[in-house]
Amino acid sequence: MRKTVLAVLLAIALPSIALAHASNLHGGTNAAAVQKAVNDPARAADKSNDARRKVAQVMTFAEVKPGQKVLELIPGSGYFTRVFSAIVGPQGHVYTVWPNQYAKEDADDVAGSQKLAADPHYANVSVLTQPADQLSSPAPVDLVFTSQNYHDYPDKFMGKVDTAVLNKQVFAALKPGGLWVIIDHVAPTGTGMADTDTLHRIDPAIVKQQAEAAGFVFDGESNALHNPRDPHDIKVFDKSIRGHTDQFIYRFRKPAK
Repeated sequence: MRKTVLAVLLAIALPSIALAHASNLHGGTNAAAVQKAVNDPARAADKSNDARRKVAQVMTFAEVKPGQKVLELIPGSGYFTRVFSAIVGPQGHVYTVWPNQYAKEDADDVAGSQKLAADPHYANVSVLTQPADQLSSPAPVDLVFTSQNYHDYPDKFMGKVDTAVLNKQVFAALKPGGLWVIIDHVAPTGTGMADTDTLHRIDPAIVKQQAEAAGFVFDGESNALHNPRDPHDIKVFDKSIRGHTDQFIYRFRKPAK
């Protein structure tokens, strides 16, 4: 009888043990991929910003893995693009998206994205330009990512894109179980979107509300870019805080079914 009970308990426990072991192995593999990408000699010029921007922590939180497809909204200087490219590798792909309206304001960075994509080292990177309110992806992706630009979408220069539309389009671009990761500058609690065009900040609570309204499930947050010394009521370009603003990092998941 005791042997029977033990056999049953082992039958129940072994799948869980195996799953946990596989998870640990996968986590270790992912950590190694992130570290290798961060150490890529091709991004030597970015290294001085790594400690400030917490790139390894951001990539780990975003659960980026080899072979994935990533869609990066408004990639700026390409700082994150270069790391995404190295992590997903030749079996993966990175789609960098420049909304037409934003591209008009930032021609230099758009040219930088195109130059990066033309470099054989970044052969898995594509540059897409499209209307701000018509986000789409050439193929379903595992991750949609944006850093410090979610707050721009409702602003006049972007055509006052309805964030409900944006979130629904992100939802449609993702594979089931895919992630929507948003990094942005923190605005005072309760201000909603009142400071998007003035201080270039947004209340994290309204972002969470908007993403969940589109069908996303809140999947966690990271305090890697938290700065308690940021007063939240000054422009992010103010010399006293520029480059060191308090930023939230939210992760939302598209339900698998």
